[in-house]
Amino acid sequence: MAGPRDPTRPGHTRRNAVGLILGAPLLSACAGVQQSLTGPFSSTTPQPGSAGPAQQPAAVGTGQVKVGLILPLSAPGNAGVAAQSMKNAAELALAEFQNPNIQLLIKDDAGNPQGAQAGTQQALDEGAEIILGPLFALAVPATAQLARARGVSVIAFSTDSSVAGRGVYLLSFLPESDVVRIVDYAASTGKRSFAALLPENAYGNVVEAAFKQAVGRKGGRIVAFERYGTDRATPARTVAAALGGADALFLADDGEALVGVADALTAAGADLKRVQLLGTGLWDNPRVFGNAALQGGLYAAPDPSGFRAFSARYRTRYGADPVRTATLAYDAVALVAALARTQGAQRFSPEVLTNPSGFAGIDGLFRFRADGSNERGLAVMRVGSGGSQPAAGSPKSFGA
Repeated sequence: MAGPRDPTRPGHTRRNAVGLILGAPLLSACAGVQQSLTGPFSSTTPQPGSAGPAQQPAAVGTGQVKVGLILPLSAPGNAGVAAQSMKNAAELALAEFQNPNIQLLIKDDAGNPQGAQAGTQQALDEGAEIILGPLFALAVPATAQLARARGVSVIAFSTDSSVAGRGVYLLSFLPESDVVRIVDYAASTGKRSFAALLPENAYGNVVEAAFKQAVGRKGGRIVAFERYGTDRATPARTVAAALGGADALFLADDGEALVGVADALTAAGADLKRVQLLGTGLWDNPRVFGNAALQGGLYAAPDPSGFRAFSARYRTRYGADPVRTATLAYDAVALVAALARTQGAQRFSPEVLTNPSGFAGIDGLFRFRADGSNERGLAVMRVGSGGSQPAAGSPKSFGA
């Protein structure tokens, strides 16, 4: 799968290595999405509740390249469940990558900065050359501080781009990527006048900034823009009154909340069939698919085929369904295994990790930017009563 040249031989270039990763079956898109992230910034803050017993550190694999994996394994509620699923996915990647020269040093951060600091310190003291994790934004700075002092890169899983930075890369589903993809696609189909109705929360703040930048970059105009909290009716009336001058309406919320927004717009007299509805990956939800007012809406998300095939392999091995974020751990481990095999001493350097050609994972193409954020090659999905169907496929390569 690596092409005509042996990637282990001297002279195998950085671009050749990316070709290997893009072609490897464990990193190729394989598809249909379980539900998207459970809510805005769902991997940013752990939920309250009783924590489980602290998980003992574990080492998986016998390779020479040591890789720290920091997860909230003993965190309460969904956080601990997600962490266990991500740990399983990481071990699945290790098993599926043929003879990887890596050893995973798995540490439990309990979902807090103190745990992240302790786990990171342990991993670094044991010789970790790169750190994968943490999951929560509040834990990332503690890991980053220690890793930077050792010159070690971090690939974290938080969806909060504010914790990215020099040497700290986010392998997650960032709202900004969704917004750019859906606005670019709408513009490519002739949409020029946009309206938007967004939630008054942290997710809405990020999406607002990305939306305004994306529309401006495409030469479009925003004819109406409103935010809502508990009162949806008032901003919905303002947007509904301005829809006559818009040919696209951007809504960014999930499941129940999005249905409530659509109902408020309809009650305010908006004809949602007259404009093209646009959304983010949070639309990937049965509540959205079952709502008549949202039929035909378009949203950006990973091509679902990759997650579907990954889920089948995961179920075969573990007898349960993976959480949606499990693919992040899988892709992170597969990536470092491939880089360890092909890139020599510079395998986890910023130059290698920020290769503009990017890499291919379960959820399609991705690449890290120098500022630590990422860009994903997303599909555009169309809402239908039985689910969603691709309106535009994910790209096969990144543009310049």
